[in-house]
Amino acid sequence: MELVRAERQKELGSDVWEPIVLRDQSPYYRTGWGAAYLGDAKELLAKIPTGKVDLIVTSPPFALIRKKDYGNVDAEHYVSWFVDSFAEQLKRVLAPHGSFVIEIGGSWLEGSPRKSLYNFELLLALSKKFQFIQDFYWYNPAKLPSPAEWVTVRRVRVKDAVSTIWWFANSENPKADNRAVLRPYSDSMLGLLKNGYKAKLRPSGHDISEKFAKRNSGSIPPNIIISSNTDSNSRYLKLCRENKVKPHPARFPPEIPRFFIKFLTVKGDVVLDPFGGSNTTGALAESLRRRWLSFEVEEDYLKGSRFRFDLEQSRLHD
Repeated sequence: MELVRAERQKELGSDVWEPIVLRDQSPYYRTGWGAAYLGDAKELLAKIPTGKVDLIVTSPPFALIRKKDYGNVDAEHYVSWFVDSFAEQLKRVLAPHGSFVIEIGGSWLEGSPRKSLYNFELLLALSKKFQFIQDFYWYNPAKLPSPAEWVTVRRVRVKDAVSTIWWFANSENPKADNRAVLRPYSDSMLGLLKNGYKAKLRPSGHDISEKFAKRNSGSIPPNIIISSNTDSNSRYLKLCRENKVKPHPARFPPEIPRFFIKFLTVKGDVVLDPFGGSNTTGALAESLRRRWLSFEVEEDYLKGSRFRFDLEQSRLHD
């Protein structure tokens, strides 16, 4: 996991970082920037030194009615399971300026056209442990109509295509910089900047001053992440098929970890995903030159996650 000093200085300038080492635990595989571990997150979290993680970004198994291969806790017990098993350790390993981002999809009540509130109950429960900073939402335009009984059969609901993302921190002022995630200006904004506008009070009550005409590096993004997540022929899936390794059925859309890693960390920071799955988070952290740790309890998924990296540059578990 540790780069030689010359390589690190080349990548990071004068800043030289040290690898995060888990106590009495060997990685399943490692790269120049991170390491993946096989095991239960509850046990592995206890091996991380206190305050060493700058960002936790993860998508744990949801409380779905139909159980998945990777395991699901039912909605009734989900909040107590997550809070009792993980919250204290997540808070302990997080740096004082660090952030904890969790994507947690919604669920429906069994046999009912009503949604469960478990993801909002989790928000309230975690808000007693962490500072709740902001809500985000992942919109999947390609999401299939579900739940089928109420959407496509009885036609009394519309398809559920948005997942909630909660941003927590150990303090109310965690490290963050939205200049790292600016978007290109729209054509209309570019036209406004070119042609100018009249500063005045709008009918909505917004006072648009002359400062609005200042050209910056881009527009500030909203708290909605749009990703169709329809990939079916990525290098990861291709190599899983070629090597007869079972791919993870619910892969983390790369737009989510990419956005928060860029927004909430800088080069050399430590990113942790305690529910690694196919290790999308580790791969994005590596590409952005952040150190990373990934935990996964299912060995088949961990085997496949190696294909997200350059195997010639990785030291792999036999």
